[in-house]
Amino acid sequence: MTAADVVPFARVGVIGAGAWGTAIALAALRAGRETVLWARNPDAVEAMRRERENTRYLPGVPLPPTLDLTTDLGEIAKADAIMLVTPAQHLRTACAKLQPSLRPGTPVVLCAKGIELSTGCLMSEAAEASLPASPVGVLSGPTFAVEVAKGLPTAVTLAIRDQELGSRIVETLGSRSFRPYLSDDVMGAQVGGAVKNVLAIACGIILGRRLGDNARAALITRGLAEISRLGLALGARPETLMGLSGLGDLTLTCTSLQSRNTSLGTALGEGRTLSEIMGERHSVAEGVHTSAALGELARRHGVEMPICRAVDAILNRNADIDETIASLMARPFRIEGR
Repeated sequence: MTAADVVPFARVGVIGAGAWGTAIALAALRAGRETVLWARNPDAVEAMRRERENTRYLPGVPLPPTLDLTTDLGEIAKADAIMLVTPAQHLRTACAKLQPSLRPGTPVVLCAKGIELSTGCLMSEAAEASLPASPVGVLSGPTFAVEVAKGLPTAVTLAIRDQELGSRIVETLGSRSFRPYLSDDVMGAQVGGAVKNVLAIACGIILGRRLGDNARAALITRGLAEISRLGLALGARPETLMGLSGLGDLTLTCTSLQSRNTSLGTALGEGRTLSEIMGERHSVAEGVHTSAALGELARRHGVEMPICRAVDAILNRNADIDETIASLMARPFRIEGR
């Protein structure tokens, strides 16, 4: 099959009208698809219809009149392909609400990055358990929502086991500014996106503590080793972990204060408390929840992840930041590559 033979889906439904969901809806519109965006809050939908802007999550980015807005999941279920952009800890609930009205065979693409705290499941595992009649894919990669929303150049990984179906989704979403690369490594496409959020908090702490660029570069590199160890233990392919959804996403998230996780870590490093920081925010920093789930997942698979374990201790067990950093630096010397 050539690219010319691939027929894109006509109508895309997007569940979740935060910054990332709104940006994906705009990317689908830019690719020429009919697009409907779902939000739970009727007041939010009415405000977006009236102002043609998502002032809460993407201020300053216009919403074209061709973007449909709804609070009715039944409208979303009529779409040919569905993008699920709820926070990771709410994904299973969203799937359960969607399932009764969803037509069998409708592809559902997961856009959240994280690990389910209550079960230790990755997003695809949670979705497949809740939507057994739907092929499940994953969209991941180095993406800041505002840049995608504005049409700035972006490349992502689209991972799904059915490659024919994947080609249709790529053609559905792809445009001159939004370039999906197709993969069948669903597990690998998720590991980097989940773990990088935890590592970004660690990088932010380094920034907040003014520990220097050397320390941040070292953390990114050793963090990539942790991603690789976990990914390989879960059956991911090395090339996926070195690609857009692994190394690419890690690089972006750990090197910019646009990242919610990096900025949260920076505030922690400057001496603020987690409850203070979280209380000021509208958007979710997925790394906070993922750090707690990651420790159990790593333990279950016998994977050593000292940086991620240290972030979990700081966030969830009141560990002292300076003592935790000193403990990491006091670990035995190792041979690189292990």
